[in-house]
Amino acid sequence: MRTDAHGPDPGAGPRTGAEAGTGTEPDAGAEPGFGTERGTGTEPRTGTEPATGAGTPGTRSGGPRSAPGARPARPARAGRVAVSVVFAVHGTASGTFATRIPWLREHLGLSPGWLGLALVFMTAGASAAMPLAARAAHRHGPRRALAAVSLACCAGLVLPPLAPALGWLCLALFLYGCGLGLMDVAMNAQGVRVEAEYGRSVMSSLHGLWSVGTLVGGAGGVLAAHAGLDARVHLGLAAPLLAAAAVAAARWTPDREQPGEPAGTGEGVQEDAQKDGAPPRFALPTRGVVAIGLLGFCAVFAEGASMDWSGIYLADVTGAGPGLAASAYTAFACTMASARLSGDAVVRRFGPVATVRAGGTLAAAGGTLVVAARTPPAAVVGFALIGVGIAVVVPLCFAAAGRTAAAAPGQAIAGVATLAYASGLAAPAAVGWIAESTTLSASFGVVTVLLLGLVAGARVLRT
Repeated sequence: MRTDAHGPDPGAGPRTGAEAGTGTEPDAGAEPGFGTERGTGTEPRTGTEPATGAGTPGTRSGGPRSAPGARPARPARAGRVAVSVVFAVHGTASGTFATRIPWLREHLGLSPGWLGLALVFMTAGASAAMPLAARAAHRHGPRRALAAVSLACCAGLVLPPLAPALGWLCLALFLYGCGLGLMDVAMNAQGVRVEAEYGRSVMSSLHGLWSVGTLVGGAGGVLAAHAGLDARVHLGLAAPLLAAAAVAAARWTPDREQPGEPAGTGEGVQEDAQKDGAPPRFALPTRGVVAIGLLGFCAVFAEGASMDWSGIYLADVTGAGPGLAASAYTAFACTMASARLSGDAVVRRFGPVATVRAGGTLAAAGGTLVVAARTPPAAVVGFALIGVGIAVVVPLCFAAAGRTAAAAPGQAIAGVATLAYASGLAAPAAVGWIAESTTLSASFGVVTVLLLGLVAGARVLRT
C-alpha cells in the first residue's frame, strides 16, 4: 500500500488508468489501495536484491506482489510472520512495563502526581522520536532500521527500574519512550509494505498480535509481581529475550522503500538519501495526514479512557467490588484483541470506510450503555462493545497514512502516531478533570460523542 513519495520510479514503464491517477475514482465503498492507487497495482518490481539479502528475483525484498484473492507469495508470507513477531514484541514490552509501574512508585516513594509527571516524559520521548523513523529507514533501509530501533526499545526497557530518583526516572522514561516511538513507526511502516505485497488488508491482525502481546506481557508481569520478583531482575531478563526475537524477525521483513529502490545498507544509500529527497528530520503533517490522525485521536481517546477508568467506573458508579471492577478492563482488552485478529476479513469484505462507520456506531452504542449503566453487567457489556467498535480504527489509520502520496510511509505514520499518542496522554487526565467538575458518567458522555466522530470522519480513510 506504499505510494511513491519520491517521484516516479525510473525503472518502471508508463502508468495508465487508475494507477497513474488519471482514471476514474475507485468505488467509495471499496477498500482503497489495492490495484487502484499509485504504487499498489500489479506492476512488477524491478531488479533483484543486492548481496545484503537473498539475491534472487521474487525475494522478500523485491518479489512481485500477490494478485488480489490469490495466495500470497512465500516471501510475502514470511514478511508477514516476521512483522507479526515484531508487533507482538512491542506489545509484550509495553504490557510488561505497565505491570511494574506500581513497583516503581513504591521503590521511589512517589505520589500519584509525581508518578504521572514522570510518565508524561515517556509519551514526550515517543512523540519527539517518531519523526526520525522515516529518515532512518530511508538512509539505512527499512529492515536494518527496524532491527536497530527494536534493539533500542528493548534496551530502554531496563532503564526505568534502575533510576535512583525522580529526575533520573524522568530521563529513563524519556529514553524508553524514544525507543517505543521509533519502533512503533518503523513496524507500522513495515506493516504497510507487507500489506502492499499481500494486496489486501493485514494491518488489523498485526495490531491484534500487538494486543495479544500486551496481554502476555501483562500476565507475565502479574506473575512476577505476585512472586515478589524485583523489577530490575524481571525487566533485565525480559529485555534481551524480546530484543533477540525482534532483531531476528527484522531480518525477514521487507527492505525496500519503494519499487525498484535498492536495499538500504551502506554508505552509498546514505549518500543517495541526501540526493534523492530523503524525508526531513521534522516536518509538519499534510492536511490529509492530520485528518487521518484526528480519526485515530478519537479512537485512542476512547481506548485510553476505557483502559484507565473502566475499573473505577464500575466501582464508583455501579458499586462493583474489586474483582468485578477489574473484569471491565479484561472485557475491553480481550474483545479488542479478538476483533483486531478477525478484523482483516471484515475490512476485505466491506472496505475500511464502512467498517469504521459500523465500528463507530457499535462503540457509540457501548458508550451510551456505559453512561446509562447502574449495574456492573451493563457497564461491562458497554466497555466490551467499545473495545470491539474501535479495534480496527488505529490499524486502518496507519494503513491509510502509509498510502498517502504526499509523504513517505514512515513520515505519514509518524504524524498519525503523534496525534494518537497525544490523545492517549490527554484522555485519562481529561476524563478525571471532567469527572471532578461533573460526574464520571458525564465524562464518558464526552467519550461517546468522540466515538460518534468515527462515524462522521470515516470517509478520510478513502485514500
